[in-house]
Amino acid sequence: MALTESVPTAPPPGHEGILRRQAQRESAARTYARSLPIVPVRARGLTIEGADGRRYLDCLSGAGTLALGHNHPVVLEAVRTVLDSGAPLHVLDLATPVKDAFVTELFASLPAELAENARIQFCGPAGTDAVEAALTLVRTATGRDGLMAFSGAYHGMTAGALAASGGARHTAVTRLPYPYDYRCPFGTGGERGAELAARWTESLLDDPKSGVPDPAGLIVEPVQGEGGVIPAPDAWLRRMREITAARSIPLIVDEIQTGVGRTGAFWAIEHSGIVPDVLVLSKAIGGSLPLAVIVYREELDTWRPGAHAGTFRGNQLAMAAGCATLAHVREAGLDRHAAALGARMLARLRALAAAHPCIGDVRGRGLMLGVELVDPEGEAGPAGELPAAPGLAAAVQRACLERGLIIELGGRHQSVVRLLPPLTLTDEQAEAILDRLADALAAAVRPTPGPTGSSPTTQ
Repeated sequence: MALTESVPTAPPPGHEGILRRQAQRESAARTYARSLPIVPVRARGLTIEGADGRRYLDCLSGAGTLALGHNHPVVLEAVRTVLDSGAPLHVLDLATPVKDAFVTELFASLPAELAENARIQFCGPAGTDAVEAALTLVRTATGRDGLMAFSGAYHGMTAGALAASGGARHTAVTRLPYPYDYRCPFGTGGERGAELAARWTESLLDDPKSGVPDPAGLIVEPVQGEGGVIPAPDAWLRRMREITAARSIPLIVDEIQTGVGRTGAFWAIEHSGIVPDVLVLSKAIGGSLPLAVIVYREELDTWRPGAHAGTFRGNQLAMAAGCATLAHVREAGLDRHAAALGARMLARLRALAAAHPCIGDVRGRGLMLGVELVDPEGEAGPAGELPAAPGLAAAVQRACLERGLIIELGGRHQSVVRLLPPLTLTDEQAEAILDRLADALAAAVRPTPGPTGSSPTTQ
């Protein structure tokens, strides 16, 4: 099926029956299934085929998990090799050849300054458990309890990870301003906004009356994903490294979504050149299967055996798939490909923004892109930012799905269209994605006749 071929609009009854039973039997906590009412049955690369026979271009990629897209041959071969070998699939934290190969490949991809003095902890299979492990580690090593995190952050859904995220309630975690050009908390944006954010952090740490004791650690995302695809300025990240190092505060970098080539470098920290004390990894490192680890400086390795454990921290299939994925990204230069193709996509998105006043900002790094939708008739803020338009964003998402394109929303008000295509994306596929997005945006903002005249479809 050609990328531009039209798709049917109405699913057959069997497809709807599966969706109906899902709604009846699954919890109210389900998320993606609400905005993406499809039933995937086959997938390859960028493309998903639903039970209704429709084909979709997947720009969600398992929330960034599928670095190589769906069912990449090197991943399938790695999994088949383990299955055919008769090797045990469940080994707790015992040493195996599969684990040894994964760790060797992972360490070879890390900045040398970290890899040469590193330890790795295998966690429960979700990224949020790796965040919990990182928090436990730094608290154990420093003997302190406090934590510093950033507004707009997302680190997971377990108690400690959620407490460090932007939507936390009733928590003692100290919240710091994250540089956000379009909605700068200081109303300035740019280098000045980032400088004020850094100075605020220093003030809290150095003021004996700030009410903020020395923390056990500071956790940061080099690009806030769920927060709205907001890249941290490289100079600001270097300041955060300097501030924490000078005060013996472990710096934790959450690369769960940004790692393995996603931002145009193998690890997003490479853009700024910083070396954290703790690196939190999940998603793409498992090659589409559940896997989560932390890699950290040897001096922090002070916890007792069993201080952070989990029954499923020895996922052999995920380690094999992850090792194959890491090696393929490295050998094929997919991080560099993501940088080049992402820059071209960003340029076209900016051209789209110039033609649509409802696009307030376009940003991203590599193949981690965001389009912030706004109300062009709303009152502008101090730096010229316009009110968020979550209704328009939801309409664009629906229009995209109708056109065979799967996208996700994020940001402070769920008003940011997020694009996370696989790193194997081709130029032709990128054009098809952007064509469908542009068409969906035009359809979502197009006035439609109402009882008293015309009104936008999103109102």
